[in-house]
Amino acid sequence: VPPQCIPIHANVTSYDWRPLIQSTSFDAIMMDPPWQLATANPTRGVSLGYSQLTDTDITNLPVPKLQTNGLLFVWVINAKYKFTLDLFKKWGYTYVDEIVWVKMTVNRRLAKSHGFYLQHAKEVCLVAKKGEHPEGFAGNVGSDIILSERRGQSQKPTEIYELIEKLIPNGKYLEIFARKNNLRNYWVSMGNEVTGTGAPEEDLLAVENNQAPQGAVYGARNK
Repeated sequence: VPPQCIPIHANVTSYDWRPLIQSTSFDAIMMDPPWQLATANPTRGVSLGYSQLTDTDITNLPVPKLQTNGLLFVWVINAKYKFTLDLFKKWGYTYVDEIVWVKMTVNRRLAKSHGFYLQHAKEVCLVAKKGEHPEGFAGNVGSDIILSERRGQSQKPTEIYELIEKLIPNGKYLEIFARKNNLRNYWVSMGNEVTGTGAPEEDLLAVENNQAPQGAVYGARNK
């Protein structure tokens, strides 16, 4: 764990957010939700190594309470563009931009993967603003295109963190649904995989009792 990182190992759907909400307001929040896919076999041969959350669970996250003035960065899949734009409005945010990560191989070729209509070689992060620009905001400091090697499943490129830190120097940064391979100095990183040592205790207890962890689903049910 980086020495200046604050990892919070928790299930975000059952975590008590109140102490964090009362203690600070974040200038930048990034999240890569484990979107619930449309069917029980949606990935055409690609194995998912994580549970998914319903749209309702994601909507219920207290993101608006964690920011007064700031930027929100949300990684989306094709099927969740409209939902995310509608969610911005519901949460009191204004859509302002998007960042596209073009995935490359070590040989600088497109790293294409499975898709329904076309092979996919990119991911998109939508950017929204709440209130005013955070203190120290510096616009026009980087490109909306990231050309970077493909990482492990759900691992995002280092360049996205560097870009956010350039936009808001010395800011207060929060990542929701973080993983151990994305921990970074000066970020609060929250998720059920931030330690790399397994799920939070409450999730393990649920499994031991033949129950699913709170909020965990698969397929098109329980929307």
